[in-house]
Parts: sequence; C-alpha cells; structure tokens
Amino acid sequence: MGELQLRDPWFLLIAILCLPIAWLMLRSKSSVAISSVSSFNGLPKSLRARTTFVPAVLMCLSIVLAAIALARPQTPDATSKISREGIAIMMAIDRSSSMNARDLEEDFLNVNRLEVVKSVIHYFVTGKDKDQFSALLSTGNSTSNVKSGRPDDMIGVISFAKYADSICPLTLDHGNMLATVDEIELASGEENGTSIGEGLGLAVERLRQTEIESKIVILLTDGVSISGELPPMKAGDFAASENIKVYCIGAGTNGYASVPVPDGFGNISLRATKVEIDEQTLKAIAEKTGGRYFRATDKDSLKAIYEEIDKLERTEVSEFRFLNFEEHFHIFALLALIFSTLSIVLQRSVFRTTND
Repeated sequence: MGELQLRDPWFLLIAILCLPIAWLMLRSKSSVAISSVSSFNGLPKSLRARTTFVPAVLMCLSIVLAAIALARPQTPDATSKISREGIAIMMAIDRSSSMNARDLEEDFLNVNRLEVVKSVIHYFVTGKDKDQFSALLSTGNSTSNVKSGRPDDMIGVISFAKYADSICPLTLDHGNMLATVDEIELASGEENGTSIGEGLGLAVERLRQTEIESKIVILLTDGVSISGELPPMKAGDFAASENIKVYCIGAGTNGYASVPVPDGFGNISLRATKVEIDEQTLKAIAEKTGGRYFRATDKDSLKAIYEEIDKLERTEVSEFRFLNFEEHFHIFALLALIFSTLSIVLQRSVFRTTND
C-alpha cells in the first residue's frame, strides 16, 4: 500500500469558496429598532446566540470535504516493474553533392542516395516505412504508441557537407525530428564538400552535453573528407575520450555509380562516376570508439545495417509503475453531503431569523 495521493489536486482551490460563503451566512439578517441597549447589558447570552456560527462552520466543512472528494484521494495498492530501453543517438548525415548518385535503388534511378538514407532512417526510428509513418501522423494518431523502432531514445540530427549543422537537438519528439530529416537538401556551391571530422565532432559535442549514460553516433558518408578544420581521426579521439561509440556507414555501390550531370543545353544525363569512400579512416574511427564499420551498397543492405545497430544498442532501464489505485473520495463526498444538509436544516430551523 502506497502513500495517499491526489489525482486532481487543482480541485482543492474550490475550498477557497468557504470564506465568502461563511461571511454571507454570519451576517445579521434581522434587526429591531430600540432607543437604548443599556438595559440589556449584563444579561447572559442564550445557547442559540452563542452558537449562531455553527451552520456557517458546517457549510465550510462541507465545501472543503467536497473539494477533497473532487481531487480524488487515492492510494496505490499494486506495482509492476516495467523495463524500457533508451539511449542517446546523434545521426550525422552527409549531404554533399555526391549524395545525388543513383546507385542505392537500382530499379528507381530517379531516387538519389540522400532520399534512400532518409527513408531508411524513418524505418530505423519508427519501425515503419516512411509512407506508413506519414499515414499514421495524418490520421492524428500518436507515434508514442508505436512499439517497434526506437520510441524511448533521445535522437538528434547533424547534417554536414563542407560545414556541419545541428538541425535537430536530442529529442523524444521523433515526428518533428524526422520532419527535419526530410528537409535536408543536397549541398551546392560554396557549401559543397565533405567534412567528416566537422560532422562527427559536432555530433559528439551535442552528446557530451546530455546526462544519458549510453551514447552513440551513427555517421553516414559516401566519400572522402576533403574539407574542414577538424580531421576525422581527431574527431574520433574526441568521441573515444567521451566514451561515445561511433558506428560508421559507407554508402555507395562498388565501382561506378550513376550521377546526374547537366549538359550545355539544360538537359540532365546520368554519367558513371567512380565511387570513392575513405573506408580506412571510417574503420579506424569505429575501432577506436568501440563501434563498427558497415558498407551499404544498396537500400536493402543499408536497411540491414540499421537493423543490426538497432539490435546492438539497447540499454535496459527499470522503473516501477503503479497499476491499481484504491479510491477514497466516497467518504469525503458523503461527509460533505451530511454537513451541508445539516447546515441548511439548522439555518432554516434552530437558527432561523425573522427575515428567513
């Protein structure tokens, strides 16, 4: 049996009403015009005169008891140990122009690497494909009821090209987080480039600020780091010093990939471009931090990689939840009814005034 608690404590504010009601009830409702009160001095007060406050007190008690009843006093009488699993995850996603290659979806050459990655991230986080998750949101259903995926994880997102940007902080609001993922666009112009160290370093910094014990980075890139002030291995050292695992994913087919290239007449054609991924550096970072390196050559293998990470990174957290409660509002409601009825009866009989 647990301690007494109130389910809706705000109802206690109703008890304040007893003050103005008591004042109204105690006001004198009758008077007699006499020339002098000196002749009444020294006379003892009757019992009725000395107890005129009783109806007001009874009414005040009934209001207080009614407020307590509405606040739902209850005691928990059964508990259950609930296990849940949650960690902190930062997604570091490459958005350099090379992510426009069309090699992860063989049957759909209009879908680039970045769009495939977005789709797989939806699956990793929610346990559902992107279209299924969007349909769930459109019907107004809460995503907190989704049992698969990572519902208990704090997840944030970093995108990087030449520079790194924190586009979503660590959050349990996975619906809004995935909306920011969907808005990631390919880098172009001066923003284009690949800075793996900057992306990883910013992800580690965001994780370092949280108090969650288990923290990981899932770093996905399709190229070689060619820009940025922070070298990838230095960022790996930073992650290792903070006990943050880094799972590195190299995305791209073996050999050559089709990349859209504009010609001089405004047309777009696909051109075979050699796929270059700095696997040696990615493997070294993963090894240094206690993570793993994966190579994704198509959507299915990328999806399988995220499923493998999903199995590897689970932390069990136990908590106690009260399942059953014993209600006690009945006795307070009954007493409130008795006191209010008694107050009204006394006010209309024993303490009746000439104006009543």
